[in-house]
Amino acid sequence: MENKGSDEVEKLKTKFMSVWHNVKYSWVLKSKTSFSRNSPVFLLGRCYHFKAEDVNCPSEDCHDGADEDFIMGNVEAFRKDFASRVWLTYREDFAPLPGSSLTSDCGWGCMLRAGQMMLAQALVLHFLGRDWTWSEALSLQPLDAETRTTTAAKRLVASLEASLQGTPRTSESEPCLAPQSQASASASAEEADAHLKEMYHRNLVSWFGDVSLAPLGLHGLVRIGLRMGKQAGDWYGPAVVAHILKKAVKEATDPSLAGITAYVSQDCTVYSVDVMDCHKAPRAGESSEERPPVAQNSQPSSAPTLPENRAVIILIPVRLGGERTNPEYFEFAKSILSLEYCIGIIGGKPKQACYFVGFQDDNLIYMDPHYCQSFVNISTSDFPLQSYHCPSPKKMPFSKMDPSCTIGFYSKSVEDYEKIKEELSKLLQPSPKEKYPAFTFVQGRSADYDLSAGPNAEKREWPFIRDARRCVTAAGDFVLL
Repeated sequence: MENKGSDEVEKLKTKFMSVWHNVKYSWVLKSKTSFSRNSPVFLLGRCYHFKAEDVNCPSEDCHDGADEDFIMGNVEAFRKDFASRVWLTYREDFAPLPGSSLTSDCGWGCMLRAGQMMLAQALVLHFLGRDWTWSEALSLQPLDAETRTTTAAKRLVASLEASLQGTPRTSESEPCLAPQSQASASASAEEADAHLKEMYHRNLVSWFGDVSLAPLGLHGLVRIGLRMGKQAGDWYGPAVVAHILKKAVKEATDPSLAGITAYVSQDCTVYSVDVMDCHKAPRAGESSEERPPVAQNSQPSSAPTLPENRAVIILIPVRLGGERTNPEYFEFAKSILSLEYCIGIIGGKPKQACYFVGFQDDNLIYMDPHYCQSFVNISTSDFPLQSYHCPSPKKMPFSKMDPSCTIGFYSKSVEDYEKIKEELSKLLQPSPKEKYPAFTFVQGRSADYDLSAGPNAEKREWPFIRDARRCVTAAGDFVLL
């Protein structure tokens, strides 16, 4: 009886904490972000220049350059590009997460959401390309504080009633994995292509739905986290999230995701042969561990077969300093975010994660998951997409960036990886001020450099000796450089 009473108290406590977080993250005021008109703005490898002030721009200032190539269209192009990125935030009223009674991730799931956003950007590059933008991106309405406050108050009353009465909050639905509609025969090739891309867009968003069967949804990520010793409600660091994302992509049974996999670097080192092995898709029956069996009814019978080669999402957990980010890495971070195959950086402030997608001058541009939205039922073919796209960017000084982060890249093929490695290796060359790069590329496989295996039997020498000065103990999951 005592245990039963204790369980009831814990459940009630959990519900009230959830209510508090839902209200807290629904009332956050979003101030208008200002941009300089004299400096270029970089967004995931694209550069934009603002020529003049535009009252409809999410910024207050725009570029004032004289070059005729810098036209006003850059303002609209930036707005459309930013708003087309998939935005994943706190949600409430979904089915309880695995191993818990939590029906919201408010207050603790921001790093998982940031990881989802980075993964979503990789999938956008994979299926739609970097040039793709959402046709309705410019029609998104600004986040209105008054509307949010009213909605939050209503949610507070409903949540309190549900907590006291013990009523269920929502029922779980299966994700809508593949819309069936096709462009009419009379449609032009351009319209047909736009229609197909919109199908990919909607399908992609559905993979991140807050239901148990969504392959990349929060429920699945928490389920993987349980196997790694992380509970729903715990804090997830950027390195842990990188490994969770890798497993989520690997275990996804949707045939559309068979053409992509993920690789996580070890100790700030990318092993080239390991990445190339990831690019080579396993043949049927060759390795059951590489990819789980495909669910029979997850896609129509016309679903594509396994490709011969796969794209690779390269995730590199790093630590860019000690207690604070070392200023010497600011220019490096800018160079990384200027690359088109970069899918962003997940990190943020201490205990407050966000998804970095660009920069201007000494400020990072990011997407903020700290906004509580209601559960969206993705089982319908026309579920609303507006809440999955952010109308307003936010900025943060580089100096406030937490040193622990994970950098992501998208490599389409082995040839692409060779180009990426060559280009990044130039950026990673140590300068007189930086004794060591943020991460390194090494030929061979990680197993070839496993010192625990003993000396190389043929050469009778250690294949790889670490620099003792570099191996400094650090807190968390990172090697402190």
